[in-house]
Amino acid sequence: MKKIFLTIVSLLVFSLMSISYGETVRILSTNDMHAAIEKMPKLAAIVDSLRAIDPGLLVISAGDNRTGNPYNDLYVPESYPMISFMNLIGFDASALGNHEYDSKVDGLAKMTALSNFRYLAANITCPEETGIKVVPYQVFDVNGVKVGVLGITQVGTLGIPDTHPDNVKGLSFSQPEEVIPQYKWLTEQCDVNILLTHVGYENDVELANKFPYYDMIISSHTHTQLEGGELHNGVLINQNGYQLPRVALTTIEVEGGNVVSKKTENIFLKNFSGTNDAADALLKHFKNSPEMERVVGYFATDITTYDALGVMMCDAWKSELECDIAIENYGGVRYDTFPAGPITVKDILNLDPFLNTTVVMNLTGKELSDFLIAAFKADRNRFPITSGCTAVVTYTDASKVEIKKLELFDTNGKKLDMKKKYRVVTNNYLASVADSPRQDQGERGTVTTSDYIINWLKKLGSVDYQGRSSFTEKW
Repeated sequence: MKKIFLTIVSLLVFSLMSISYGETVRILSTNDMHAAIEKMPKLAAIVDSLRAIDPGLLVISAGDNRTGNPYNDLYVPESYPMISFMNLIGFDASALGNHEYDSKVDGLAKMTALSNFRYLAANITCPEETGIKVVPYQVFDVNGVKVGVLGITQVGTLGIPDTHPDNVKGLSFSQPEEVIPQYKWLTEQCDVNILLTHVGYENDVELANKFPYYDMIISSHTHTQLEGGELHNGVLINQNGYQLPRVALTTIEVEGGNVVSKKTENIFLKNFSGTNDAADALLKHFKNSPEMERVVGYFATDITTYDALGVMMCDAWKSELECDIAIENYGGVRYDTFPAGPITVKDILNLDPFLNTTVVMNLTGKELSDFLIAAFKADRNRFPITSGCTAVVTYTDASKVEIKKLELFDTNGKKLDMKKKYRVVTNNYLASVADSPRQDQGERGTVTTSDYIINWLKKLGSVDYQGRSSFTEKW
C-alpha cells in the first residue's frame, strides 16, 4: 500500500477513536459514479485502507454506476469494466439508477449476473423470464449489528425511470411512497435502517420527513454535493456530486440495539495518494484503445458552460440532417467545460455518451413550442438547448418550476410563425419522453448522435463556441 496523505489518516483515526468498536457500523458510500473508471484504483486503495482498520466496512453504491465513459459503455458486454472494478473492490450492494437500464432488459440481466453484489430495488417488478437479479432489501450483520438496507429506484413523470421506454419493456414500477411503508416490519427487526435511493436530493428530503424511522438515506441522481451529511427530521442524508469527486464515510454507533450517534465525513479522492495494483492493471487493460484518442477537431477557445457545448451538439445534428432546428435536452450534455485544443473521439463519446439516435419531425411553430415545454418538464425543469432558434423563457417565479410564457425567435431575431412547419431534429430519448401533442411523431434514424457530431467536426476542423447560448430566462 502506498503512502496515504496525512489528511486522510487523520480522518480515519479520528473516526475510529471516537466510537466503540463492538457496536459500530461504518459505511463507505458512492453515488452517480457514471463509469469513472480512471478513479477506481484510488477508490480501491481507500477501501483497502478502511477495511484494514475495520473488516466489517460496508461499501454501497446509490446507482448510476455506468454511462459516461466510452471505455465502459462501448465495451462488450456493456458496463463490464465498471462491474469488474466493483467486484474487485468488494461492493456489498447497489441501487438501480436510471442509467442502469441504458442497455435495455437483456443488458441489465447480464450486468446483474456478472456482479458479485446485489442490486436492491423494492419498487420494481421484474418477471422471472427477464433474468434480472434484483431484491428489495438486504440485511447485513456488521460487528454484531443488524443493518437493513431497502433499495428504491427512480420513477419519473411517465411512471418509469428517466430512460427510453424501450429500455424497460416488460418491467413495472411503483412510487417510492407507496412501497416504503410495506417494509416497516423490516425496520423493526434491524438495529440500523438505511434507505438506499436513486430518486434525487429533494425527493429524499421528502422521504425523510415521511419516514423518520430510517436512520439514514444514501442519496443520488441529482448530483448534489453535500458537505458531509445533512440531518432532516432526524434522518442523515448524504450525496456526493458526480463521477466520484468524493466518497462518504458514515459512522453509526449503536448501544443496546439503538442508534445513539451518526455522522458522515467526506473523503476527497484527489487528496488520496494511494492506489491498488490490481485495479491499476485492470484500468490499463480496459483503456487499451488507440481509436479513442483519435483527434476529430479543435476548439479555438475554452468552453465554460453546458449551454455552449449543447449548442455545438445541436448545430452538428442540424447541419448533418439538413434541418431547420435541433433540440437537445439539457441533461444530455455531460460536460460543463472544455479547454481550447484538440477534441478526440473519446471526448465526444464522453460529452454524448448515451448512444442515442436521431428523430426528425415536421412540427408547426405551436407544436415546437409545446414540445419544448414538455421537454422542460421531462428533464427536471431544465429548459432544452436549441440550434436554429432561440427562446425567451418567462417563469411564474424564481423557482423556475413552471413556464408562464415562451417566445421563440429565428436566427434573425424574428418571432417564429406558429402555423409554419419546421424540420426539427432531436434525440430519440427526448422524442419519447417529451409528451406533447404533435401530428408527426418523427422518423428515427440509425446513426448515433455522437457519430453525427464526430463527422461534422471532421469537416470543419476548428470551431469556437465560447459564450454561446440558445435561451434567456426571466421571471
